[in-house]
Amino acid sequence: MPPPTLLVLSADPPPRLGRLTGRARITSVDADGLAERLPSADALLVWDFTSDAVRDAWPGPGARPRWVHTASAGVDRLLCPELVASETVVTNARGIFEEPIAEYVAGLVLAMAKDLPGTLELQGRRRWQHREGLRVAESRAVVVGAGPIGRAVARTLRALGVTVAVTGRTARPGVYGADQLDRLLTRADWVICAAPLTDATRGMFDARLFGLMQPSARFVNVGRGQLVVEDDLVAAVSKRWIAGAALDVFDQEPLDPLSPLWDVPGLIVSPHMSGDTVGWRDRLGEQFVELYELWVAGKPLPNVVDKKRGYVPMHD
Repeated sequence: MPPPTLLVLSADPPPRLGRLTGRARITSVDADGLAERLPSADALLVWDFTSDAVRDAWPGPGARPRWVHTASAGVDRLLCPELVASETVVTNARGIFEEPIAEYVAGLVLAMAKDLPGTLELQGRRRWQHREGLRVAESRAVVVGAGPIGRAVARTLRALGVTVAVTGRTARPGVYGADQLDRLLTRADWVICAAPLTDATRGMFDARLFGLMQPSARFVNVGRGQLVVEDDLVAAVSKRWIAGAALDVFDQEPLDPLSPLWDVPGLIVSPHMSGDTVGWRDRLGEQFVELYELWVAGKPLPNVVDKKRGYVPMHD
């Protein structure tokens, strides 16, 4: 019996799949060729997780892969009604990005509390200007998103002495329900968005939510750019409704050089890098090979996405 056909939606650098030699018929394809190749594939590795090609190509005619794995935490760029309704199993890269993102968030919190951006700016001007920083210990944070990334962020901030409340879609032990978010925001010093992008969360951080926050609060988004109404955030920071913000994800990426976000005082812009540490692509490739071995053996896969919810349920 021939080995399964593995289709790889390619990106540079390509994944290292040498361990699958002789165990999979591997074909790389770009976005333009995906629709033609899908019917012949048993499995699809979405290595180019910034592409919308799967969502665009999936509704076409012919058979579809039995398994789709994306080399990302979010699956919003994959899911379309036809994929959701199909029997295809979808898995994600849970386990790769959580701790690096949590470290990045902690770094942003410390940088904003101690005004490191201001220190670097003043150093560049050779100006000696003493200031007072904020204490991070005993401050309050709300982490929006109770998945693996949100929980890792909460653990890391607690290690710094921060009192952390985590909110999710529904209440459960250690997690507040979405109906408590408004109340929690009014007392938070730090608001960290790590929620998945779904129909329910799209545009959730708008003028109303920013208006609930304290003038001393700071906002960090490491979830998805579409969770935030960017014009409302620009207004909130520019008008000092909140004290500052840091964005690692954006509605459109890469961020347009003409975007007003670049020039907002008190706003830190980073290029969707919070989870990317040295060797991260190798870890993604190794994870996929391990999942492939389970799949070929007919064993249960971890990281299975609930396609109707748009994320991996917490109990999985």
